[in-house]
Amino acid sequence: MTLQNRVTPTGQIVAAPWRGSLMGNRGCLHREDGTLGAARWRHRAWVTCLLSFRDRHRLPMPPPGSPTVYTALFFWDEATALAAGHRPCGECRRADFLRFRAAAEAADLPARPIPALDRVLHAARVSPDRAQRCHQAALEDLPEGVFVLSEHVPCLFVDGALWPWREEGGYGPPRPATTDVVTVLTPAMTVAVLRAGYRPAMRLPGPRLC
Repeated sequence: MTLQNRVTPTGQIVAAPWRGSLMGNRGCLHREDGTLGAARWRHRAWVTCLLSFRDRHRLPMPPPGSPTVYTALFFWDEATALAAGHRPCGECRRADFLRFRAAAEAADLPARPIPALDRVLHAARVSPDRAQRCHQAALEDLPEGVFVLSEHVPCLFVDGALWPWREEGGYGPPRPATTDVVTVLTPAMTVAVLRAGYRPAMRLPGPRLC
């Protein structure tokens, strides 16, 4: 059975065959049979982690009684994870987290202590009706690494082009960028962090890997 644990740029948790490059955590979201319940988070610390760290091993959806019971979520790349509202883990991705926090501070955003950062990020990523919070902006004013909607398709903005997200994972051929106002999927706080210099990892087609 393909587990429902892949996260798209729109924040949906889906069952898909593609393999992610990062793991995430929002708490325990699964039932004993490995299916998801109604909840899509249990805490505000939505992190992205390395797939391998200190020889730790666990099931993606551990049964009750396991030492650490949380639902492992997977992301195609870091740009996707950021669009879905996650941030770098402060343990296994310490250097990335420190870069993220420094960029948040450079953007005059609350970044210390960590719970304060997570409160601000949570308000930026989730609306009162528990849906993904989006905002409008001119594409030409956005930093690279953000996700926007173009013709109702999530697209990664990088290298002056729009790379459309594919349901089977990854990106399709790039489209020319426009000067239009677009719907931005990446939370406004994270956009500010990117604008302040944080550079996410992006798995684009071909030999290019940022």
